[in-house]
Amino acid sequence: MATGQLETIERWHAAVNEGDAQGAGTLCTADVEVGGPRGSGFGRELVVEWVGHAGIRLDPVRWFCGPGGAVVEQDARWAADDRPTRLATAFRMSGGRISGVLRHPDVADALAQLGLAASDEVRR
Repeated sequence: MATGQLETIERWHAAVNEGDAQGAGTLCTADVEVGGPRGSGFGRELVVEWVGHAGIRLDPVRWFCGPGGAVVEQDARWAADDRPTRLATAFRMSGGRISGVLRHPDVADALAQLGLAASDEVRR
């Protein structure tokens, strides 16, 4: 994975944490897949809508990178509950943009989705 792609994912986190729904959306492909515990959907507008109402803060803890994307283990905090919840997000990349944002309950599930392993961890 190219350094520029990691920077894109970092910028996406910054936009989400600032509540910048449009900014997060512009970092994604038009047909981005968004998935989580309630299922999956497609489209940049889904990202914009989610960031606009989620009230979430995602603080990266660990990064795992491979040819088609990255897994970021995060501490998530929602506005209604400031206690952190540890989760992992699998990010697929295409053409320098995020083409998949797929939430998982743990790192192992997210790594398996992208075909990555613990040995793919990177230090930033």
